[in-house]
Amino acid sequence: MAVDSPELCARSDDGRSFVVADAAGSAFVAGSLVVVNAAGRRQLALVEERSETTPVRLRGRLIGELGADGIDTRASHAFERALVEAADAQTVQTLHETTGARLEVGVNLTAPGGPARLLPKRFNRHTFWCGQSGSGKTYALGVVLEQLIAHTALPVVIFDPNSDFTRLGELRPDATGPTAEALRERDIRVLRPNGEPGARLRARLIGMPLASKAAILQIDPIADREEFNELIHLQAFLETGEIDDILPRLRDSEVLAQRRLAMRVENLGLPGWEVWARGDEAVTDVVARRPDVTVLDLGGFSTPEQHQVVALSLLDDLWARREERRPVLLVIDEAHNLASPRLDSPIAVAVRERLIQIAAEGRKFGLWLLLSTQRPSKVHPGIISQCDNLALMKMTSPVDLDELGTYFGYAPTALLERSPWFRQGEALFAGGFVPAPSLVKVRARLTREGGSDVDVPLR
Repeated sequence: MAVDSPELCARSDDGRSFVVADAAGSAFVAGSLVVVNAAGRRQLALVEERSETTPVRLRGRLIGELGADGIDTRASHAFERALVEAADAQTVQTLHETTGARLEVGVNLTAPGGPARLLPKRFNRHTFWCGQSGSGKTYALGVVLEQLIAHTALPVVIFDPNSDFTRLGELRPDATGPTAEALRERDIRVLRPNGEPGARLRARLIGMPLASKAAILQIDPIADREEFNELIHLQAFLETGEIDDILPRLRDSEVLAQRRLAMRVENLGLPGWEVWARGDEAVTDVVARRPDVTVLDLGGFSTPEQHQVVALSLLDDLWARREERRPVLLVIDEAHNLASPRLDSPIAVAVRERLIQIAAEGRKFGLWLLLSTQRPSKVHPGIISQCDNLALMKMTSPVDLDELGTYFGYAPTALLERSPWFRQGEALFAGGFVPAPSLVKVRARLTREGGSDVDVPLR
């Protein structure tokens, strides 16, 4: 076969990258795994770029040295001349075993093929997941979450605005195997705005930081300085009850600033919001017990501000408890609803600023983000820039692809550029959670989807 010809030779000057000056007749493309053999020292490598010029040139990175005990991904070396051959399935299996890649999410689309696996331990970094509408983004995310939930002890909290993950605890009738059996044993909680008692999605104003209470009340510390100052002095009082309890006292107070606070509460319609816990358990209490999965079905509230209150309440609480260092993965589907740079209401700004803080500092405390959206421009750059893992599905916008190339330099440009031609369910995985950048066809889900496209009626 042409790709195994001894005339196909590589050179590495720095021990990190390699180049094949003339790859005429080679079938290798960007994404192919190869083995370079220099005087008996064999190294696994990834082809990152194939030129269209004459002669055809290959460029790529060295992954690690092949030895009797596996692949040393911390060691690679320069060479003047090395023969290039295709990596076989056993070599890829060795790579998976060496790196700890055991979450099987699909099949590799580039040579030598075989199963595509992710590293569970590297979800201790923030992950960015994107793909345009119709790419299969949400379905594929469900596949990865099934694997994480089944094969790790990492608690997962899903911010779910479209009810896509509310059936994550329901396995399909034909679901079999170790992953399915493990999923059946997991504690999966689904909290809904209109849920049954014990499963209602609620927040508690008590205990929220002063800045968050001010954001909910739309009180600016300078423009509304009298009311904000009164809020400071009422902190102890505000810890004794919810809005229903404190509103009568504020309304009947002889202090003008307190009566103004009461009017603000009523004018904003806060007493009528269904989000308040009142006698129900708050979302912070549920997540504090760390079920295996907590799905927050955000879409059923009567106003968008209420799902932002839920998010702010939980994010504030997790940040306040960060020194406990209890790991949790925060999956934010349709992340532009909470992390867009364009959101400008006081509550939305408070949520976004907390997410930026968690993105920048939360990793060392075990607060890890996975953000899913249709376009990178819809998420604040201060959050995207902190992501060390990338999952990219079909995306046809050149502007968005250029932006991704800027943020995720570890993703080969030639693989990013293939995104417009991905079929539904195909993805590029790059970063720390994959042994090497890979083009993948995602496997079928074991659990039911919570939402799906509406069919066009036909005559």
